[in-house]
Amino acid sequence: MAKLFDKYEFPEGLYYSKDHMWAKIEDGRVRVGLTDFGQQMAGKILMVRPRPIGTAVAQGKMLGTMETGKWVGPLRAPVSGAILEFNSTLKTVGTADIVNKDPYGKGWMFYVEPSNLQEDLKNLMTNTRQIEGWLREEMKKMKVGG
Repeated sequence: MAKLFDKYEFPEGLYYSKDHMWAKIEDGRVRVGLTDFGQQMAGKILMVRPRPIGTAVAQGKMLGTMETGKWVGPLRAPVSGAILEFNSTLKTVGTADIVNKDPYGKGWMFYVEPSNLQEDLKNLMTNTRQIEGWLREEMKKMKVGG
């Protein structure tokens, strides 16, 4: 079930970073993507460029970059570990906007093999109140919504 904050969806059962990324633990791996709020703020996503498969990343450090009509910016890892897999659909202009259409499903971005999962999870949000408070602050900073 998804929680709706303002017009932004945050499904239950996921972990959220303050870098607008989500994480889902699946069979010891972590699937990672951009939140609904993040994709709406970015605008139409044109392309995602990953760091190479096997690259070790630290929580909060760059997994790759995302290009939109507005900007090119970093995608930050919600957990530390090694990049195992990248959703190759996102490399192609014209198909990367699947992130805009389905950020929590077909628009996933990476699989990471976590190296410090229990510690990293402490820095992520799952609590409804915590997410809502953080989102309100983000909306103020970005001057969006009510």
